Amino acid sequence: MNKRKINGHSVNPIGLGCMNLSHAYGSPPSDEAAINLLHAAIDLGVEHFDTAALYGFGKNEALLGKALAPHRDKIFLASKCGMAGVNGKRVIDGRPQTLRSTIEASLTSLNTEVLDLYYLHRMDKSVPIEESVGELSRLVGEGKIKAIGLSEVSAESIMRANNVHSIAAVQTEYSLWTRNPEIAVLETCKHIGAAFIAFSPLARGFLTEQVTSLEVLVEGDIRRGMPRFNEPHFSKNKQLLSALKSIAQSTNLTLAQLCLAWVLHQGEHVHVIPGTQNNTHLADNVSAEKIVLSAEQLTQLSALFSPFSVSGPRYPEATQAEIDTEEF
Repeated sequence: MNKRKINGHSVNPIGLGCMNLSHAYGSPPSDEAAINLLHAAIDLGVEHFDTAALYGFGKNEALLGKALAPHRDKIFLASKCGMAGVNGKRVIDGRPQTLRSTIEASLTSLNTEVLDLYYLHRMDKSVPIEESVGELSRLVGEGKIKAIGLSEVSAESIMRANNVHSIAAVQTEYSLWTRNPEIAVLETCKHIGAAFIAFSPLARGFLTEQVTSLEVLVEGDIRRGMPRFNEPHFSKNKQLLSALKSIAQSTNLTLAQLCLAWVLHQGEHVHVIPGTQNNTHLADNVSAEKIVLSAEQLTQLSALFSPFSVSGPRYPEATQAEIDTEEF
């Protein structure tokens, strides 16, 4: 793979988002199956593994700690704070004392002495971002984390945070059907030398036709509450897939390969962290790094999924109010 940098650390640009091994998409796989997938990822050359205190309310970090500790010296390990499970509920809390207690628990669960990257998972709108990042900067000074990241924030918030401590990475949803980072965040990351980490680069399975209807989603799957997966939006969005499939067939690529390659072509500072529970899909995703798309193909894909051709907001109203990203 042609490696790209995060905080000066060279990693393969296709990492693994680990949330769905423990959280948010219905019943997770067994620990044995999840660990087998994590080890398969390492065998395929994946180095960048992404988790969070929130995922499984700590279970995901413990899973990764068990699976990845023997390989710690050859992986890039990222986790997140500022949003966690408290008494069975998801809580956003960016207070310095909370972030400090979260890192201690995360280091223990992940079976490591230091994290390569630690994100503020959500900006707590009741706490100035400067205070949250200020505490994270002290964790850098103490050697508990090597770099600071932000998630789902605007360009303005990135610059405010970067004035306190250099921001090494910004993680936001980005795919053909979610283009909000193109408003300002992609360019802001490039300007300050931060990596941009695209989560859900396959649109939570939509772009690979893993979701054919709302009915295939089990209880507990977060997509059931997302407007784009519900009518009237879902049927409108499905109409875009026929043209996408035609492009994939004409290039002899799978839908996943095509869509991941498009994201990676959006800048040398762009990384992707698709998640999967399926080893075949894992190998398919990792192979996308080798794909080169022409300028004509990139333009065709961008036009097909313009921000104004996709129907519906990506989050329900309450969740949308929690984030700080720019909107078209």
